[in-house]
Amino acid sequence: MEILDATLQTYLDAHCEPEPEALQFINRETYLKVLRPHMLSGHYQGRVLSFLSKMVQPKHILEVGTFTGYATICLAEGLTEDGEIHTIEVNRELEEMLNSHFKLTSVGKKIKQHFGDATAIIPVLPVDSWDLVFIDADKKNNYTYFQLVIDKVRPGGLIIIDNVLWKGKVYGDEKDADTELIRQLNDQISVDSRVEKMILPVRDGLLVIRKK
Repeated sequence: MEILDATLQTYLDAHCEPEPEALQFINRETYLKVLRPHMLSGHYQGRVLSFLSKMVQPKHILEVGTFTGYATICLAEGLTEDGEIHTIEVNRELEEMLNSHFKLTSVGKKIKQHFGDATAIIPVLPVDSWDLVFIDADKKNNYTYFQLVIDKVRPGGLIIIDNVLWKGKVYGDEKDADTELIRQLNDQISVDSRVEKMILPVRDGLLVIRKK
């Protein structure tokens, strides 16, 4: 899923903040025990998410797509003292693993887990205003999730959407349905006057959106 040259990515990994020990363990365990472990954010992208979160200093974070909790923890590192992150995962079978992962960290108590359909859960969450939203779930619903949250993101708040370069397919000649959906998402966000936006070529592409 890496867009960048492997040698360059190794250099970048070596010149950012080190991967915390708990996240090293989660990384290893994910690759040993979970199907499609490549969906994990990983060291460099995790440090990017942590960095962005620390810049925003959010009180309320929403994450759509928990997986094994790696990105959840990275995002939670930037929370205010009284902050919390609500994270939604469709696969309830991951609950035991997630609980054990979150207990490894100092931010575990700030994480509120929800299991089920995100389109049903997002509208009923007990938060009036989001400071930061990270969308990394089923790609066909990316724009639906964006539309569900945009009105509740505070001015200056961030929405981050993962996998928007789609293994490089979006700027190639591929015409498959999944690639066309990602292209459509990127095009829709690029002309949305409510936000400022840019794609960072981090791992599989991060679309960083700032609400005006």
